[in-house]
Amino acid sequence: GAAARRGMRLPAGVRERVAAVHGGAELPERLRLYDGWAARYEQDVAALEYRAPQLAAASLAFAFPAPPAGARLLDVACGTGLVARELHRRGFRCLDGVDGSAGMLERARSTGLYRQLRPCVLGREPLPAPAEHYDAVTVVGALGEGQVPSAAVPELLRVTKPGGFLCLTTRSNPSNLRYKAELEAALEGLERQGAWQKVLAQEVERWERATSEEESTQGTGYISGVVYVYRKCPVPPLEEG
Repeated sequence: GAAARRGMRLPAGVRERVAAVHGGAELPERLRLYDGWAARYEQDVAALEYRAPQLAAASLAFAFPAPPAGARLLDVACGTGLVARELHRRGFRCLDGVDGSAGMLERARSTGLYRQLRPCVLGREPLPAPAEHYDAVTVVGALGEGQVPSAAVPELLRVTKPGGFLCLTTRSNPSNLRYKAELEAALEGLERQGAWQKVLAQEVERWERATSEEESTQGTGYISGVVYVYRKCPVPPLEEG
């Protein structure tokens, strides 16, 4: 439809860079692509109207029972710091980040929004954090085909405090549907084991602009996505008084 063709009017460079990182490249090559993309990443995602950082931060702020001033957060696959900016606007100040790309970490460092930034390729290595350390963990945009495997989800839980929140996102476009089904099976399995409780699963229609006709939802020119929020068990009892 006309809207999908508008999506195709994204600058060719944006389309190519997005296609490259979501393509079948092996991990070292993909991290190199992210390093090379770091300088133009924020203007590219602005062109894509990428809404995941705002949506995730809003969902997490909604889940938190108390003002988050002292809450410790880990932003996994933090990229250039888009999620940190949104969390900061909502009063979260204690942010740590990890990413597999040195180029992205350098950009994130320049924002001044993080207390600590460390390299980590989730799925290949454990998170550089002790068990039960964080009040919340976010993984926005990195849970997808050829990126962070769904098998890495328990590692996110490991570093979260009991009663803490995990905010995850994935895309619902055709090329990510197999991954999404795998991810949801992993999320539901952990819920059945009593590892966490689901707080929220919100499907969002206009997640970001599609980079190809095939990926677009019903000719809208956009792809859809989903935000999940879980709370790690056991959830602490309400304090008396």
